[in-house]
Amino acid sequence: MPAVKIWVDADACPVVIKEILFRAAERTETLLTLVANQPLRVPASEFIKTIQVPSGFDVADSEIIKRLDTGDLVVTADIPLAAEVIDKGGHALNPRGELYSVDNIRARLNMRDFMDTLRASGIDTGGPPALSKSDRQAFANNLDRFLARVMSQK
Repeated sequence: MPAVKIWVDADACPVVIKEILFRAAERTETLLTLVANQPLRVPASEFIKTIQVPSGFDVADSEIIKRLDTGDLVVTADIPLAAEVIDKGGHALNPRGELYSVDNIRARLNMRDFMDTLRASGIDTGGPPALSKSDRQAFANNLDRFLARVMSQK
């Protein structure tokens, strides 16, 4: 079994992305842990587990950071969480397939903060578009590339 683990910020993770993760965990025998503040239904598998945390702001994020080891992958759309993951030596992949890195995370944080400022001033910035087929494909491709790279290092 690879030493790397996959953590999922599961409260807002789309079902279709979870299904891709379930298949990948089984195929590669990689430990996948979904962290959420509500009970989750997952397939019976020795490689898939859940952690339910209490409700509250960033409780799931804090739990992921606490348990994260260098080299682990976190699936999240939460940019501040992704930045913490990268700072701790982990990898972060969003459900649209973008792999966050040291090179791009600061720009993503700045844009997020800018959009928060616009919303706070009353400007309707709209939400993100629905997850598209190409987003799902990009996610699956980047996940596969990441896992293949990890497997080749064993």
